[in-house]
Amino acid sequence: MKKTTRRIRRRAPDSPEELKRLQEIREKVRLEFPPLDPPRLKPATAGIAARIRAAREAQGLTWYAVAKRAGIPNPSTVRDIEYGRDTKLSSVEAVADALGLRLELVEV
Repeated sequence: MKKTTRRIRRRAPDSPEELKRLQEIREKVRLEFPPLDPPRLKPATAGIAARIRAAREAQGLTWYAVAKRAGIPNPSTVRDIEYGRDTKLSSVEAVADALGLRLELVEV
């Protein structure tokens, strides 16, 4: 059996008045339901995460290149570190070492 599909075609508005009416409806809907900006995380601006990002960018490396140097299988781990997300300390140490940074714990 042959399956037949048809496209449903919308007919064009008949008149300039109809076009104007439809545009007004669209504008009211946009005002009532404005589009939302998608929530996006931003890289950390201070601390270890910012220093790691600065070192990576200074060397012209990608997350993938740093992960490969550090022996980390997932490049998103490097991104997570730069964005200040919870990450294993061993991963942070490996990334810092791969970038030529020394990670120290000091008393405050």
